[in-house]
Amino acid sequence: MKIYTRTGDDGTTGLLGKARVPKHHLRVEAYGSVDELNAVLGVVHAQDSAKAFGDLVPALQAALFDVGAELATTDAAMLEKLVHVQGAQVERLEREIDRLEAGLSPLTNFVLPGGTPLAAALHHARTVCRRAERRVTALAAAESVRPDLVRWLNRLADLLFVMARSANARAGVADQAWTPRSKA
Repeated sequence: MKIYTRTGDDGTTGLLGKARVPKHHLRVEAYGSVDELNAVLGVVHAQDSAKAFGDLVPALQAALFDVGAELATTDAAMLEKLVHVQGAQVERLEREIDRLEAGLSPLTNFVLPGGTPLAAALHHARTVCRRAERRVTALAAAESVRPDLVRWLNRLADLLFVMARSANARAGVADQAWTPRSKA
């Protein structure tokens, strides 16, 4: 299979199925942001040399492919064939958040993104996840998007934040609290 097809040279792209849309379409923005998040999680996984998160990151990446596929089609027959994130997956993310938070000190301030390279990569992933969530909710305002998909992305961003804090804690690096500056 060739990497280039030349079919997108006119500024359109094919969805799963037969539909074509402009490359700036809300749907393309949504699944493109999900794809970007998946790539950033690849950086996270590469940074996790101690495998502190085990198979969690590759599992999240696999789920993001499912989310991206769902966002990349409007074809009902194609949607029937796809794996969809459901409420049970949202609950799994919540259990993982609770498990990781149990080992962390309670938050009393906002935290500045950073710390270890792994934590910084997780904070980056969190911000990309929030952008993907914004793109998906923009699509949902114009077209049908399953609510579980939006809930899953929302909870994933929360998980990535807690993972960043956990990565810092495991490395013995304190989260840096944000201190509001006073007006001069």
